[in-house]
Amino acid sequence: MKLGGKRILVTGADGFIGSHLTEHLVRGGHDVRAFVLYNSFNSWGWLDTSEPAVKDSLDVFAGDIRDPHGVRAAMKGCDVVLHLAALIAIPYSYHSPDTYVDTNIKGTLNIVQAARELGVARVVHTSTSEVYGTARFVPITEEHPLQGQSPYSASKIGADQIALSFHHAFGTPVSVIRPFNTYGPRQSARAVIPTIITQVASGARQVRLGAVHPTRDFNHVSDTVRGFVAMAESDATLGRVVNFGSNYEVSIGETARLIARLMGREVELQSDEQRLRPAGSEVERLWADNRLARELTGWSPQYAGLAGFERGLRETIDWFSVPAHLAQYKSGRYNI
Repeated sequence: MKLGGKRILVTGADGFIGSHLTEHLVRGGHDVRAFVLYNSFNSWGWLDTSEPAVKDSLDVFAGDIRDPHGVRAAMKGCDVVLHLAALIAIPYSYHSPDTYVDTNIKGTLNIVQAARELGVARVVHTSTSEVYGTARFVPITEEHPLQGQSPYSASKIGADQIALSFHHAFGTPVSVIRPFNTYGPRQSARAVIPTIITQVASGARQVRLGAVHPTRDFNHVSDTVRGFVAMAESDATLGRVVNFGSNYEVSIGETARLIARLMGREVELQSDEQRLRPAGSEVERLWADNRLARELTGWSPQYAGLAGFERGLRETIDWFSVPAHLAQYKSGRYNI
């Protein structure tokens, strides 16, 4: 199914990945409705920073993914739903796990229930590599066991299974995209790469981090965005879970040292106890097997390997180094 001529709803359009995805679709000439979280400031999140041509082309719906009536209203008249709205911060899930059940699991239920009732042609539900927990084998395929090592990952496992259950039980046209660690411009400082960059850019010589030995498979946001489009347009992904990652493994410590080198700074990595996950909750290793994405959709990462990772980091550093951008972050505070 091609997206041309289809009306597309993006939930979580005000967030990091969602805003990049929304802009990509609008620039491609698509008809997009952006679902943003209602707030009294009339803020559209990161979409407020989009160029006027993008904002003028958007149909913005302010609501709450937890409200089934608002979700159904937002989905009326839409052919495709790209569902990104979620709570994603792992440390905050230790603090307020109930909100993760409401937002991630019940919010997804609202999406697929409305999709079933309205006859939506395609739903792409967003998963996360965190559902795998610490890798039992690498690279991680879609057959890897699911391990809820944090309330966040447990809620996403539940959300994934709700989405897939509607496909199996009712034939709802659902597919599940499972991005590994996405990074890039605009990402929240609750994520490790912006945490490092903002501290270094603010002049810190000691960079405070949690554990530095775990490894991750970092995926540039533009590759993740292309993954959403590829999933939506591939009939072969219906009822399937598909990994999207760079197939390149690097530790947090190596990432921090690489960022410091690219920024021309010498830094010391300092362990900050409040940033450490509980021992049994830390995901020690993530490394994506992306063969299924290649086979089913033709997607491949444009920021692959060390060279691609360095290029993506340079672009991310350049964005954060703009004073007006950096000023939006509180580099001296721990953002859970």
